[in-house]
Order: sequence, then C-alpha cells, then structure tokens
Amino acid sequence: MITAFFYLFATILVGSAAAVVTARNPVHAVLFLILAFFNAAGLFLIAGAEFLAMILVIVYVGAVAVLFLFVVMMLDVDFVQLREGFQRYAPVGFVVGLALAGELGLVLFGWQVAPGAADLRVSATPLDVDNTRALGQVLYTDYVYLFQVAGLILLVAMIGAIVLTHRRRPDTRRQQITQQQTRLVADTLEVLLVRSGAGVQELGIYRPKVTEAPEEYEPLEHHVAGEH
Repeated sequence: MITAFFYLFATILVGSAAAVVTARNPVHAVLFLILAFFNAAGLFLIAGAEFLAMILVIVYVGAVAVLFLFVVMMLDVDFVQLREGFQRYAPVGFVVGLALAGELGLVLFGWQVAPGAADLRVSATPLDVDNTRALGQVLYTDYVYLFQVAGLILLVAMIGAIVLTHRRRPDTRRQQITQQQTRLVADTLEVLLVRSGAGVQELGIYRPKVTEAPEEYEPLEHHVAGEH
C-alpha cells in the first residue's frame, strides 16, 4: 500500500512540476506549483519526515505560493511584449538550459549508493529522539555555521531585491513631520456653533484647511514662547 501511494504522489508531483513550466497562464502555473508542494509533502510523510511535510505545506503553500498567486493576479503583465523578446534571449536561455542538462546528467549517471546505506536501514532507531529533534541537532549543532551563512545569503538577496525594485516617484505624497509638529491649532481646527437639525444644504461642506509648508521652520519652543 505504501509503495502504491509513493508512486501515486511521485507521478502527480512530476506531472504538476512539468505543468508549472509548460503552462501558458501564470495563474495556472502557480496552482500547479501548489499541487506539486502538496504531493511533495505526501512523499515526506511516507518517508517519515512529518516535520518537513508540515513545513512544506505551511510555509511554501500557505505563504510563498499564495504570495506568488497574489502578485501574478495583481500585476498587469503584457504577455505579447514578453513573447516579442523571446527570440532575443533564446541563445542565452539555450546555453543555460544546456548547462543545467549537463549537470543533471552528471548527477544521474554519476550517482552511487553509499557503502553503509543498506546497513543504516536495518540499524536500530533511537526511541528518545524524534525526527524534529534530530533535524534540529543536525542544523543547529553539526552545521550551525553553514546554516548561518545560508541565512546571511538570503538576507543579502532580500536587501538587493528591495534596492533594485525601489523607485522614488515624484507624485507620491509623503508625510511632512516638521510641518505637523510646528503647525498651530487654529490652522487645522475650527469650532462651529451648529443648531440642531442643520444639514449639509444649510451649512455646506467644510473642507480641511490646506496650509503651505514654509521654506524654513522655526523651533517649536519659539511658537510657544510667542503665545505666552
């Protein structure tokens, strides 16, 4: 039964992964990606790594894939323009694909089973250490420095993506903190005596006062001293 479920999850995983690459609609590609994540989690459960399965579902499906879906749906992507530049970048893509195919071929044909792998399958499993605790010991004890280096690399990549995508737009309204701190009450507040039952037709619509920001601001204590 476990073997049947393994081949079922593996077949759906390979098919959905191929559909992610070949799908023309980006929304469909993200949905196939979510399906691939779920089937990969099923394979982790069969292998006994329940922690990795839950992390894959919670983090990748619940956060990353949903974020991809929202970004794809919110962006106005011009696919006609993207297809126009396909031929220009086709040689570079062909070289990159050829390099990846060569690396996969080296891994496929040069892969060998470790000499002690068969003995590990029949060895006794510690009863007081579960999978999550064993994974934590390996990451944060044996490979703690490599784990920290990987975190720094991801942090640098995140900062670089923010810097590359950040654009200062001249039409963006920004907060003027100095103007807010130095303005007077009379510039923004007006007390009106309104009779009961008065409506908009009688009083009109009161708009917020628009004050121009002076070129140079005086300190706040000068205004306070002038009022006293």
